[in-house]
Parts: sequence; structure tokens; C-alpha cells
Amino acid sequence: MSANRIIVALDLSDLDALKRLLDRLAGRAQRFKIGKELFTATGPASVELVHRYGGRVFLDLKFHDIPNTVAGAVRSAARLGVWMLNVHTMGGTAMMKAARAALGEEERRPLLLGVTVLTSLGPPEWAELVGPGGRPLEAQVAFLAERAIACGLDGVIASPQETASLRERLGERPLIVTPGVRPRWAARDDQARVLTPTEALRAGADYLVIGRPITAAGDPAAAMERLCEEIAGAKR
Repeated sequence: MSANRIIVALDLSDLDALKRLLDRLAGRAQRFKIGKELFTATGPASVELVHRYGGRVFLDLKFHDIPNTVAGAVRSAARLGVWMLNVHTMGGTAMMKAARAALGEEERRPLLLGVTVLTSLGPPEWAELVGPGGRPLEAQVAFLAERAIACGLDGVIASPQETASLRERLGERPLIVTPGVRPRWAARDDQARVLTPTEALRAGADYLVIGRPITAAGDPAAAMERLCEEIAGAKR
């Protein structure tokens, strides 16, 4: 069941490339992330294609706007039948509450997660953003995560380096999804706050978002299998 813990990030820009990758990962990956690049290029067709292959979609569009606009976007995403979607917690509590209310109480509604601080930002970049006297990065992640759960969201998206402290603060129930995960044999690319897949799971992550180590590999299926073997012994 290790494959169920991995969400493959589909950082692609057209349906032909998506179909080729899905063909190569058929039977090996079940969960896929569709982000801004692919969705902007192809729209709902990319979601429909993943569904045709039997996959579950995490729609990673990080909605961040006024509450009414975000609520409408969330309702539209839910109609696509996605498994999970997200909003940016920096949109504020009114926005997060509106997003959660838009999904209603139906049992099969999508999971709604809140993005805290992007994993591409390290402490130097964060300090530049907040200026002198601003809240430290880890404290900001914790603050935003707690607000998200208080607003009724199902979990948060945060760097694996904050996962252990978030799990302690939030308890066992909220989901923690971690991008910024890189196996030791892969490059960091543009991620600043990273852990290995096994380290992230042991810290308390529920799902790992992994893209280029799989999708840019010469053999994506073999890379997926290697990752599954790597995390098979990880416990949470």
C-alpha cells in the first residue's frame, strides 16, 4: 500500500504528455496532483483523463481571493469529482470558512486543505518577506495551520521540516500533506525545506507529493517502484 501514500505531481503542459505518463504509471500510482500549469493548459480535460485511468485527483490551484470568489471556485472544483483541493491560508479565516461551507456536509465531498508557507521559501526568503520583527517561518506555519483547522479544513499542506511539530500541535486527525520531499538519489530542484520520503512519513505526514523524481525519470514506473520500496518500512 506504499503507493497510496504518494501523490504524483503532474508538472506537464499537454494531454498527450499526460497520457504517456499515465500509461507508464498504470497500476503503480493511484493519486495524482494537477497544478496550475497543466490545468491552465488543458482545463478539466486533464482531470477527466486521470479519472479514466482510475486515478484520484488532488487539484492544486491554491485558491486565494475574496471569500465569495473562492467559494464559487471550490464548488466548481467539487463538481469535477476531485478527491482533494486546496486554498491558501493567507486568504484569511473568512475565506477559508467560505470555502469549507461551499462543500457542504456530503460524505463524498472533496477533502479541503490549507496551504501554509510554500516549500520553495527558506528562512532567508521568509525574513525578506516579513521584514524585521516579523513572525519566524516555523511559527507562521503553525499559526496558519491552526487557523485552517479551526475553520473546518481537513488538513494542511506544509514543508516536511514542519511536519513533526504540526503533528504534535494538531493531533492525529488532521491530514498533513507534504511537498518538498526528495529521495536521497534525487536533486532538490527548487525546493528549500526538504526531507526524504521516509523521514517525512515518520515525522507524521499522511501523503507525500513527489513530482520530478518520478515524472522526469527515464523510467517513471521504476522510479515509482523504487520510492515505494523506500517507504515500505516507514511508520506513522
